[in-house]
Amino acid sequence: MTKINVNGKDCELKDVPSDTPLLWVLRDHLGLTGTKYGCGISECGACTVHLDGVAVQSCVTSVADVGASKVVTIEGLSQHGDHPVQKAWMQHNVPQCGYCQSGQMMMAAALLRKNNNPSDKEIETQMWNICRCGTYPRIRAAIKAAGKELRK
Repeated sequence: MTKINVNGKDCELKDVPSDTPLLWVLRDHLGLTGTKYGCGISECGACTVHLDGVAVQSCVTSVADVGASKVVTIEGLSQHGDHPVQKAWMQHNVPQCGYCQSGQMMMAAALLRKNNNPSDKEIETQMWNICRCGTYPRIRAAIKAAGKELRK
């Protein structure tokens, strides 16, 4: 039996091999489907979650790699969807198809945790997630707005 902490709750996983990607544990075993499968090789960022506050790609992070670390998914970013990043995403109409957005928001929240006033270059460098709809200008604007809110 494997134990992990997800969104502040201790979870016991029975019959889950230790090399199972965290993505599939979240989706298939815990029913947390906000984290998306995109590429399976850590190239797109759709599966981004936080591991002790650091953005990681859950498609290439095994459940054994989690250990005692705390996992936060998009469902756990805030209790009522009111994290500054989530609010800014809506204010700036960022989602188009929406598929990449949970990963984008998790990456943005991790970026803003380290630096709540990132430059355009820092956003470009740190936000490497792929958005097939090309909403990058709105993503940048939302990150700037969320950072401003966090600085208050």
